[in-house]
Amino acid sequence: MSKQRGGKMPLLDHLREFRNRLMKSLLGIVLAAVVGWYFYQSIIRLLTLPFCDLGTNNVPSDGKCGDLYVNGILGPFNLQVKISLLTGVILAAPIWIYQIWSFITPALHRKEKRVAVIFSLIATPLFATGAVLAYLILPHAVDVLLGFTPDNLGNLVRFDEYLDFVLRLILIFGIAFVLPLFLVALNLLGVLSGKSILKPWRTAVFLCFVFTAAFTPTPDPITMTLLAIPLCLIYFLSGLFALLTDKRRSKRTIVSLEASSIDKPESI
Repeated sequence: MSKQRGGKMPLLDHLREFRNRLMKSLLGIVLAAVVGWYFYQSIIRLLTLPFCDLGTNNVPSDGKCGDLYVNGILGPFNLQVKISLLTGVILAAPIWIYQIWSFITPALHRKEKRVAVIFSLIATPLFATGAVLAYLILPHAVDVLLGFTPDNLGNLVRFDEYLDFVLRLILIFGIAFVLPLFLVALNLLGVLSGKSILKPWRTAVFLCFVFTAAFTPTPDPITMTLLAIPLCLIYFLSGLFALLTDKRRSKRTIVSLEASSIDKPESI
């Protein structure tokens, strides 16, 4: 690809590169969506399992979840397209993440590239851990929310609304588990020190419990505590990693200063 003087890429080349990366990402998502279309029934059963396992009265003899429904003539088709596309985005995540990474990498310095690689490798399992925890508490959340239904009324839940609720819960907990990693990234870039991260630890622990109390729709304190403890643990591990990084950085600085003082010629 042609470059101007100074190693800068022309604007048109940037646009062409962006178009190529976008097309490759979309192609990967479409191919993965075909897999989601093929396994549509299995994915639906997996999504409805927390809802239908609340009690035997929610599961009729035909195996269908009686309180969930799809509305309209085009409703079933639109739902299958939506589930297939969501599956495609998830399964093709390595492809479009790699395309984004390949697009922004030429603009990063060596230190920033290293930080980005570390962030990507650690963020994926952390997000997955938060998503799994959200899925595990989903039956309790649905049970508590449906418990507000008056005794003399029924509650029919449209599957689109249920799916949006599940996705929001998974995203909230997944992002919450990744947030402490931003502190590590800022420390590696030299913006925050380990002491400044751990200094407000009481406030951080309090905010972790407030977060779980606000976004966990269950009044059970044991469940909220079990969800808050991993968040607090990730926060303290991030601060400890930042302290170790600061220590190594200070040692390298001392060694470089000593080496420069030795190499400096003495004045006569």
